[in-house]
Amino acid sequence: MLLKTKSLKSIIDVRLLLVLLFVWALPSHSQEIIEDEVEEETQEVTQVDSTQTFQRVKVDGVAGVVGEYIVLQSDIDKTLIQMQAQGVNTKDITRCQIFGKLLEDKLYAHHAIQDSIEVSDAEIRRSVDYQLQQFLQQVNGNMDRLLEFYKKEDEESLKEEMFEINKSQMLAQRMQAKIIEEVEVTPEEVRQFFNKIPEEERPTFGTELKVSQIVVEPEVSAEEEQKVIEQLKGFKKDVLENGASFRSKVVLYTDDKASISTGGKYTLNRKQPRMVKEFRQVAFSLQEGEISDPFKTDFGYHIVYCEKIRGQEYDVSHILLIPKVSDEAVTEAREEITKVRQRIVDGDITFEAAARESSDEKETKFDGGKLINPETQDYNFELTRMDPELYGQIQDLKDGEVSQIIPESDRTGKVKFKLLTVNDRIDEHEANYARDFMKIKQMALNEKKIKAIEKWQEEKITDTYVKVTGEMRDCDYASNWLKK
Repeated sequence: MLLKTKSLKSIIDVRLLLVLLFVWALPSHSQEIIEDEVEEETQEVTQVDSTQTFQRVKVDGVAGVVGEYIVLQSDIDKTLIQMQAQGVNTKDITRCQIFGKLLEDKLYAHHAIQDSIEVSDAEIRRSVDYQLQQFLQQVNGNMDRLLEFYKKEDEESLKEEMFEINKSQMLAQRMQAKIIEEVEVTPEEVRQFFNKIPEEERPTFGTELKVSQIVVEPEVSAEEEQKVIEQLKGFKKDVLENGASFRSKVVLYTDDKASISTGGKYTLNRKQPRMVKEFRQVAFSLQEGEISDPFKTDFGYHIVYCEKIRGQEYDVSHILLIPKVSDEAVTEAREEITKVRQRIVDGDITFEAAARESSDEKETKFDGGKLINPETQDYNFELTRMDPELYGQIQDLKDGEVSQIIPESDRTGKVKFKLLTVNDRIDEHEANYARDFMKIKQMALNEKKIKAIEKWQEEKITDTYVKVTGEMRDCDYASNWLKK
């Protein structure tokens, strides 16, 4: 009996999940062509022992081929096991769906190579190192247990396989992004999308809030800033004039604790913004072996050492020093925001005007403190999808009420104080075109992107060498993998 696979649209949640899980769960056989005579699911190999007894051994078979990539039967099994290990409920996910997703990934990766889409080795290695650390956390840091679980002899062989898998997956993701990068929707398309949804099927949006905040940060003294600048100048001089190790300076002094293990190293690409603007500008102005003068970002003061330039990619290391804030400055900041809160509560000033006047957060200051939802790019935060920390801070606030002073510190230890208020509350409701335009627009855009991907797949499957073998030919695919 044929196994019916769901269409791309109907399993979009499964697709998104698998994109994350497939990053390394599947062996990648890149740049490897298989001949038609090896297409059987299994081969029977005759072995002869000392008593001349013949024994049949089942060999891993090829499930399919896409361009220069092959997919083995074991790839499907390993993916299923990995998903279950990650706690995914695989009850309703069939082998056909997993295999279809695998074929899609290989199609993307194949055409990424054809279109000269590149992924740097340094980027892949960073991904591998990060994933390996995550996997080790799951087994309490026991590398032997991890190797046993994934049937690898040593850490190097595991990393090699993860490298190829990550490379294939990154190429696939870049290809997907390229397909939909120019997809947009017009207001008329959004209207047509909404009108074609039957009233009884229109989505329901949960309770939404509009939130504003005022942030006050303790000021760093000019003397402390100059002290940090002089210290960074001393590091630079010691490296250039005395041959000191830049990496050692990083390990001993940097306040960017997350980068200590890599010696403060980052790989930057001109085409892919990653660091803050000031950091990128300085890094890309350097020649190999050059060290920058101290410069300031929102994180603190840096010096950057340019280790290697490879076309558009720069390997750089940096030292970050964060000027210390005095106890007096912290006290002054708390006193200032206390006065601001009292003025709002007394009705002397509105929350919006106080934010424009007193807030130190430039991203929200000039918009009256209004927070923008990063997912929807509007001011509405759906309660059920709100960041847990933010939800915990505003859950007991009535509309228009000002929170108590909330102290916070970021990953660098920088202290700040803030006030929050709920500007507006919209109860759970059926989708409304005018009120929920941004959400409906995103839904229309997602549908158009799906259609663009489906069209691309249909065209590329026709133009690409694709072979499906054995029992996998019994699946009923949404895409024309069987080329019927």
